Amino acid sequence: MATFDLGSITSALTDLDQLGVKWVGKASKWGTEAQAKDLIDAINACPDMRFLNLEGNTLGVDAAKGIAKALEKHPELKRALWQDLFTGRMKEEIPLALKALGQGMITAGAQLTVLDCSDNALGPNGMVGLVDLLKSTTCFTLQELKLNNCGLGIEGGTMLAKALLDGHSGSQKAGKPLALKVFIAGRNRLENSGAAALSTMFAAIGTLEQIEMPQNGIYYKGIEALSEAFKVNTNLRILNLNDNTIGPKGAAALSEALQPLVHLKEINFGDCLLKTRGAILIGEALHEAHTDLEVLDFGLNEIGSDGGFALVNAAANKHKLRSLVLNGNQFGEECCEQLEELMQEYGRVNVIELEEDAGDIDEEEEEEEEDDDNEEEDEDVSDEEEEEDDDEDGDETVQDEEDENVEGYGEGEPNEERESAEESLLLRMKDQSVKANLDSSTVSIDLDSTLPHTVDSFCRQNFPSATLFESLPDKDKVTAFREYLNAIPKDDYLVHVAFTILKCSDLSEQQPEALNVALALYKDAFAFAKANKRLRSLRNFVLIQLGLLKSEDRSFRPSYNMQMCQQVLRAAIKQNLIPEEETNMFETFFTLKG
Repeated sequence: MATFDLGSITSALTDLDQLGVKWVGKASKWGTEAQAKDLIDAINACPDMRFLNLEGNTLGVDAAKGIAKALEKHPELKRALWQDLFTGRMKEEIPLALKALGQGMITAGAQLTVLDCSDNALGPNGMVGLVDLLKSTTCFTLQELKLNNCGLGIEGGTMLAKALLDGHSGSQKAGKPLALKVFIAGRNRLENSGAAALSTMFAAIGTLEQIEMPQNGIYYKGIEALSEAFKVNTNLRILNLNDNTIGPKGAAALSEALQPLVHLKEINFGDCLLKTRGAILIGEALHEAHTDLEVLDFGLNEIGSDGGFALVNAAANKHKLRSLVLNGNQFGEECCEQLEELMQEYGRVNVIELEEDAGDIDEEEEEEEEDDDNEEEDEDVSDEEEEEDDDEDGDETVQDEEDENVEGYGEGEPNEERESAEESLLLRMKDQSVKANLDSSTVSIDLDSTLPHTVDSFCRQNFPSATLFESLPDKDKVTAFREYLNAIPKDDYLVHVAFTILKCSDLSEQQPEALNVALALYKDAFAFAKANKRLRSLRNFVLIQLGLLKSEDRSFRPSYNMQMCQQVLRAAIKQNLIPEEETNMFETFFTLKG
């Protein structure tokens, strides 16, 4: 049991004059509720908790549940500041912890205005834990959402957009539409598809004043979608798309979108490959209005002299301008001097930044390069859209990767490192198969007819058929499979039994005996994993293969019938064949997937 620490509680409440609890940067490791006792006591001791700042600590599921109970008593909570809160936590813990915290606030009837989960490795899995909160009445009042550096990916970004759209729809029905003002989601690998999904949400809400989406791998197609949404958000003041690939095509779309955004104060299109043509378009769009602008960043964009003059001329009537960044472009020494002189004429001394200029470029040569860049952008967009097809087309080999990956697995590693290696291996494994639908001109071969009817041949096949299972001569198939698997070296056992469970689960609807084998092996696998401290590895493998947890490998696709495999897992849980702590975890993920 944790001891009562009055000093920690007092420290946490030092910001009571600001009405909240601040537990920042203490690197506290809250795994259990008992370990989080001081924080929970501080929350309970705060009579009017308007904010809860937990930045720089690490939170586990059980501790989150304890904190959530304390949150249930604070309907006045407005700001949930949870940056950098899951360092060292497993990805399956994060959605469960977030869901628990969210439920605590929902139960309390809190009305959040700020939610900050930045600098957490959420990924799509973590996003699952935020969906219910974002759709709930607790977030109908949300004004600022910060999810910077969370690795959401396309799927996470799409989930985020849908959750906010659902929340907006619910808030409209309640008579007070969601009026989100700040949206920050840099470094999330959103790409074009994620950007397009979010643009739909931006357009529906229409109240945004600050949008920051730097470093997301967005090309002009995504920029075009976002531009349409920007037009609707006429109160935009800060727009940051740094380190995406806007290009001249994206700049054309943005130049139209900028027209109604007359309240803009900061624009950051740095490192976006605008080129001269794109800079001219943006400069022209900003030339007359937009007099509130204070910061303009167009650095590192391969802009030539004509583009530089367009941007500097646009600054002529910007009396509030504090910074015009043009570093790292391609103006040449003479042009740089002329640009500085122009800024002086406009009364903007010490505003322009022109360091590390790459030198003058030939305008005609640049146009040719821009055309090449546009072609490359089109190819990148096409590659992104066809990624799933490419993944499938790559599965041309019938070599058994399972056996390849097992070789040399886990030898001589300490327990902790070995578990990590095993988990990595299990997560990476994916069987490859021959195309199910062969071209009509292809000769069809019944592979089962060439195989000996043994458990060994069944286990060595990526996708053994129901016919092969039925033809096994063993009367007691559960015993036969157990004897075969038990003869496998201990280091390799868990990998083989895990895949055998999937193969039998896949056939369970056609072969009831295959269901019996899968259930028996579930019991064996988790007993082995528990005895050898491999539960985390096995759990993650099962969750990913059954589509309940996303793999870090974007190209991964579950190889077996997920619906059947999930039914078998449910049956194993119902028959108490899996340890209780793992059962609770699986049940939660079933609930999250809804």
